[in-house]
Amino acid sequence: MRKINVMEHELVPEHHLITEEEEKNLLQSLGAEKDSLPKIKRSDPAIKMLEKIYGPIRPGRVIKIIRKSPTSGKSIAYRVVTEE
Repeated sequence: MRKINVMEHELVPEHHLITEEEEKNLLQSLGAEKDSLPKIKRSDPAIKMLEKIYGPIRPGRVIKIIRKSPTSGKSIAYRVVTEE
């Protein structure tokens, strides 16, 4: 069976693990707590692919998602990794 890299599919947006310093700056600029960010499960296929690059990604880390947008060029969203 052939394995597929989901990150190479045209419908999957870019996913990046941001540094803890970037997390701190992001939350400060938003005036928000991590709990208020949307969630992404650690079992998500995109997170599994990121773990091949960065190693295990523990719950509580923040992922930056960059989507192509026909109106603004690109759209950036952030998600907090959860266990399940």
